Amino acid sequence: LVSVPACCSARYNLALLACFGFFLLYALRVNLSVALVDMVEPNTSLAKNVTSNVCPEHSSTINVPRNTTGEKYSWDADTQGWILGSFFYGYIITQIPGGYLASKIGGKLLLGFGIFGTSVFTLLTPLAANLGVGYLIAVRALEGLGEGVTFPAMHSMWSSWAPPLERSKLLSISYAGAQLGTVVSLPLSGLICYYMNWVYVFYIFGALGVLWWFFWMFLVSDTPETHRSISHAEREYILSSLKDQLSTQKSVPWRPMLESLPLWAIVVAHFSYNWTFYTLLTLLPTYMKEILRFDAQENGFLSALPYFGCWLCIILSGQIADYLREKQNFSTVCVRKCFTLIGMIGPAVFLVAAGFIGCNYALAVAFVTISTTLGGFCTSGYSINHLDIAPSYAGILLGITNSFATIPGMVGPVIAKNLTHNNTVGEWQMVFYIAASINLFGAIFFALFASGEVQDWAVSGYHLHRN
Repeated sequence: LVSVPACCSARYNLALLACFGFFLLYALRVNLSVALVDMVEPNTSLAKNVTSNVCPEHSSTINVPRNTTGEKYSWDADTQGWILGSFFYGYIITQIPGGYLASKIGGKLLLGFGIFGTSVFTLLTPLAANLGVGYLIAVRALEGLGEGVTFPAMHSMWSSWAPPLERSKLLSISYAGAQLGTVVSLPLSGLICYYMNWVYVFYIFGALGVLWWFFWMFLVSDTPETHRSISHAEREYILSSLKDQLSTQKSVPWRPMLESLPLWAIVVAHFSYNWTFYTLLTLLPTYMKEILRFDAQENGFLSALPYFGCWLCIILSGQIADYLREKQNFSTVCVRKCFTLIGMIGPAVFLVAAGFIGCNYALAVAFVTISTTLGGFCTSGYSINHLDIAPSYAGILLGITNSFATIPGMVGPVIAKNLTHNNTVGEWQMVFYIAASINLFGAIFFALFASGEVQDWAVSGYHLHRN
């Protein structure tokens, strides 16, 4: 097998376009949490929150005349919680159907229209907000429906595009776009709200999503066989590297799939990792503001820093993982387990540490940044393990694990909010403890039960030697 150079190859072009797609998806997902601050009348928001007096006040606010032309709404904290949570209710519904559909109609259309739909609903957000809370919640849930199919669709496409020894590289490039989207859209949305008007947050990102869709539909194809401009050498290289890994049977082996322990190892790891990830994503600004008395809204750069670290880590660990498998002859399962352990125990340790450093703001930011950055190792760990154990059904498997992994997005922040009624340091330490112990459990479970081999049920002809 002669490997084909990466530069300008069809598979790397796919990874880059996917990277932009996920960049936009996360920008479309995160922008509301920034814009919401400007959409709500100041007195109705979180005035009843007690700011703790543990740490001294130290935000030096420079009063720039900010634009206040945007419409303001009187939504209380509960309503805001519903608005922010509604996304996940749509998102969880389409995970498994998304994986199943991708295996039937191909990932290209599904991913393309998932992002296109999300972009269109984003463009409609200001209108929905004007019509009333119910409309806004509905639009956000519909955005969730659109985004729900994207990860399973992408996994499904990679099952026919990614040579086994380049999996970590290619997948880490495409999914790292998500972190980058968070990095760019948090500060950028803040600036747009500040100097223009919150409606433009939705108009600008929505329009970019529609533009991306045209490129995607024109340049990408579902499989190497159907690609318009792929070189003969690259097509042969990809197809021959995958020939023993894919199943030809039409029916999905649901029962052996759901009885498979390696799949449940991924489910547990995915759930645990997301618990920490979502808790931080939604509550970090609150912690910095209420406990450390530092306004992350004023400092969009600092709230974006952890995700920038994570993005770098995802790209680098993807390269390292494939290097270890290809050049150093490490087994796939060994690499997946080690990377998952680093990517889950590391964040747990630094998260707990962040709760114990008192008012040292710089250290708090450093610890949270290291915690989120180390999480990037998981992308080359459990996160692409679906493709190792069942390439043909990778989309469906990701749908299954991502359904479970969406629950922390719905439950985690609610539990954390309930634990921190008085905003004491002790209450917040509790939140960090819970997240860290869930992470630890997930890492150990994965290390015990994960596999790096294609499972019997995932290869054609499996039904023959079962009896």
